[in-house]
Amino acid sequence: MNIEREQLEMDVVFVGAGPANLAAALHLKQKIAEHDEFVEKGIKQGRKIGELEIGIVEKGSFVGAHILSGAVMDPIAIRELMPDFLEQGCPVDSAVTQDAFWYLTESRGIDAPIIPPPLKNKGKYIVSLSKICEWLAEKCEEAGINIFPEFPAAEIIYDENDRVVGVRTGDKGIDKEGHPKGNFEPGVDLLAKVTVLGEGSRGSLAKHLMQRLNLMEDKEPQVFSLGVKELWEVPAGNFEEGKVVHTLGFPSDTDTYGGGWIYGMKNNVISIGYVTGLDYKDPNIDPHLEFQKFKTHPKVAQVLAGGKMLKYGAKTINTSGYWTMPKLYADGVLIVGDSGSFLNGQRIKGIHTAMKSGMLAAETIIGAFEREDFTSKTLKHFEEKVNMSWIYDELHPVRNFHASFQSGRWSALINSGLQFMTGGLAWGFMPKEHHIAGHERMEKLSAHENNGTRYENVKFDKELTFDKITNVFHAGVAHNEDQPSHLHVLDTEICATRCAEEYGNPCQRFCPAAVYEMEFNSKTDRKELKVNFSNCVHCKTCDIADPYQIINWVTPEGGGGPNYKGM
Repeated sequence: MNIEREQLEMDVVFVGAGPANLAAALHLKQKIAEHDEFVEKGIKQGRKIGELEIGIVEKGSFVGAHILSGAVMDPIAIRELMPDFLEQGCPVDSAVTQDAFWYLTESRGIDAPIIPPPLKNKGKYIVSLSKICEWLAEKCEEAGINIFPEFPAAEIIYDENDRVVGVRTGDKGIDKEGHPKGNFEPGVDLLAKVTVLGEGSRGSLAKHLMQRLNLMEDKEPQVFSLGVKELWEVPAGNFEEGKVVHTLGFPSDTDTYGGGWIYGMKNNVISIGYVTGLDYKDPNIDPHLEFQKFKTHPKVAQVLAGGKMLKYGAKTINTSGYWTMPKLYADGVLIVGDSGSFLNGQRIKGIHTAMKSGMLAAETIIGAFEREDFTSKTLKHFEEKVNMSWIYDELHPVRNFHASFQSGRWSALINSGLQFMTGGLAWGFMPKEHHIAGHERMEKLSAHENNGTRYENVKFDKELTFDKITNVFHAGVAHNEDQPSHLHVLDTEICATRCAEEYGNPCQRFCPAAVYEMEFNSKTDRKELKVNFSNCVHCKTCDIADPYQIINWVTPEGGGGPNYKGM
């Protein structure tokens, strides 16, 4: 289909309205004004940059709709961006007043007498990251930055030399057979001198860019975890506002990276969730059920007793860190935030590092406009700025943290303790831990047949524990069903044959939203894959965890997906 598309010329386009890109756009606007003022006053040599056309495209129906995190925010970056962020009304929920660390066995919970230093959070803030991003977007718009919700960036535009020159937004009004409907609107080509990819974990454009331009050369593969979360309202006295609990142990086995959290928010609301590493070995593992099982532990169930579940969500996080950072630049493009492995897996924090990466990207972009050079020659300074900043100081000492868990929980805890006590120097005396891509670690079903009963005691009472469909309802998921599926399974024959035999179709388990279903087909006399794409919560787990890597997550029609407002 030959489509005539509108072209919009911009100076900088940010893909994704998450904390990295919102901080980047706002910082860019502030620093341009400061740069031009210094040049005008003769304080700084160079040329004035002037007003730039800056745009942010976001696939959600509003900024924050697809943003999900625990979340405890380290304010170091937002304080640099906006020293008076609290006075300006930043919607933090509660200051952290106490920390706890629980080691859970099947029936007991042990309160650690000493909180592991990376999990000390006093003075940090419990937040809804969705609310933070919504507020930052308002600040961006006040500064004259254009934000385009419901405009997913569907593909990168390259020139003949593979330089990135912008993005194309997705077409609207296509039916499920791929034909234009009466309300068809072609996507727009947003052309830019610099494009910044801040799509979060497993960004679809960042994934394509890394493959096309070989940005992962000499890097270790990115490794991901899936966080499954609920918001609960509990009776007064069940859990203190400002209290932060992290857990280790039950229900994860010692070969699987996993842990839980409980955060006390205002008005007797708590954020509760469980993280499961998507580099697990046993194909029977179901991260959603790991979370439901976690809630049945007596110590956790006591917190939730008499309460009511309000909202649900699930999101992957890029937990692998420094060794797995791609090359963060190429001609015309930068990669920031979770797309670039900026999360600190040991602290389970990435908001502050994402924001700082965006701010350093903004400073790099100013240098590019000052020199009128948007190639790698100038944009490579972004990577240099990262390695000269506190991001390096934070991420480099914990560079082997997640990889060490791929050798099992106990060796990881020993190694992590040594690493912490020596400020990261211990890693220099131990063999380097190498990351293995999660899908490569999944073992065949035949090695784990006895684990098929690992969730047999988890019953969905719809008071404490919930099935996936009930949870999807509480995620506010909405997609127009008359559109092509945004979950491209490249060879469904593998699903019906090899995958069924070798892994037992783990997509039915690793997806936290009941998207994938093996349904009996009487015509072929076998089970075949059914994709319920309208359930999708945009977590990207399927793109990451599929052992054959034949699932490709692309952006659906703009505005579709979960509604994580306030999550």
